[in-house]
Amino acid sequence: MDILDLFKKGGPAMWPLLVLSVLSLSVIFERLWFWLRILTQEKEIVERVLDAATENWEIATEIAQKFTNQPIGRFLYAPLRLQRGDAETFRLALESTAGEEIAGMRRGEKLLESVIALSPLLGLLGTVLGLIQSLRSIRIGDLGTESTAGVTTGIGESLISTAAGLIVAIATLVFYRLFQGFVVNQVKVFNKAGNDLELLYRQFPPDFHQSTSGIVRESPRERFNPPRKRGKNKFTENPATHETPPEETPPNSQPNSSPELENES
Repeated sequence: MDILDLFKKGGPAMWPLLVLSVLSLSVIFERLWFWLRILTQEKEIVERVLDAATENWEIATEIAQKFTNQPIGRFLYAPLRLQRGDAETFRLALESTAGEEIAGMRRGEKLLESVIALSPLLGLLGTVLGLIQSLRSIRIGDLGTESTAGVTTGIGESLISTAAGLIVAIATLVFYRLFQGFVVNQVKVFNKAGNDLELLYRQFPPDFHQSTSGIVRESPRERFNPPRKRGKNKFTENPATHETPPEETPPNSQPNSSPELENES
């Protein structure tokens, strides 16, 4: 039987089913092309960035920047583009970017969920409407006669919409589960790549951290100035010998004699 004939016999519910099927196919083809580009390049991107990070962070940053058209490239480039930051800032950049990229990978899932839920219901609605129309033409006096032969044909045609709704829902559900599996796999890939990159960052931090810390440690010594002398004092210690001069006694003064010495004299 021709598809156009089946579409016409399915009733009015076939039109919304046709719209849902077109929307579902558009999302499915777009997501297939999206995942095909990701799965064929992400492993190479991760290996190149991690290998370069062990030697030079600037080269790793340039490699990640070249692949910013890929989710994994944007994920690795987000913490590397930071000019200055500690390990905690590096980890927060990875986590925030991973959440955004995973959310982008789930694009279109809500539409597929709607198609899966609505298609069987619309098919049942078309079947119910077909049954109502077929049973309305039956008369009690015509039961068992040839005039009721067309009723069974109408009931069979009304089931076409149910079959169409189930076909659309089942096909959409297959690809929906497939895309969900890809997303779960990407979460694992992002976690592993992020952990490896963070470990390299902690073990071999970029050079600008070392230079910055060295400047901070040397700056207080460079800015240090000795205290100014308030005035000259002859009794201060000599800076060269670190000795204090002896106390001077008056030239004509003699120590007082004790009373016992005076009596003996």
